[in-house]
Amino acid sequence: MTVDDELVVIRRVLGGDKNAFDELVLSNQKNVYNLALKMTGNEEDALDISQEAFFKAYRQLDGFRGDSRFSVWLYRLTYNLCIDFLRKKSRVTMIPLTYQDDGGEVHDLELPDLRNLPEEKILRQETRKAIADSIGELGQSHREILVTREITGMSYGEMAETLNLREGTVKSRLARARRNLVNILVERGTFPESFRHIDRKEVE
Repeated sequence: MTVDDELVVIRRVLGGDKNAFDELVLSNQKNVYNLALKMTGNEEDALDISQEAFFKAYRQLDGFRGDSRFSVWLYRLTYNLCIDFLRKKSRVTMIPLTYQDDGGEVHDLELPDLRNLPEEKILRQETRKAIADSIGELGQSHREILVTREITGMSYGEMAETLNLREGTVKSRLARARRNLVNILVERGTFPESFRHIDRKEVE
């Protein structure tokens, strides 16, 4: 579904055609579910959150300003629901983040799953909150592209179509978003200084 298609359907829904919302559900349900599953690690929880996300999106549709695509707005809404769910359940899942250093080597920034170590409970909650807060500090375009790639697992081509960007722009913007996030986490003290691979001044 293109950007224009989304806007047409949204106008129909807001105009009173409630059944038109089903088109938005069908177009996005797979990625929304995959996002929730990747964050919760549980199929039942992912299904519940997916349903809640669409219900909330329907109720808040009149507040959709169109600053980004509806699908991206929906993914961000789902992401926030997952964060709230995990905080309430005191559960931690892996957030798959990677970055490329100056030598071209790819490094993983996945956090270890420490659920079986009770003494680490407070630390891991603080760490997850720091990551969520740091993602929130990114500029809108960087935040959206990072969440879209790392959480939904879309290919570059799919992201380009979803975000209405060229594939090359997607790749370069994603790289800058990752670098910005790493630098924020280093400055917060969440990651050690050794994780810093680029001066933040060099990042747009």
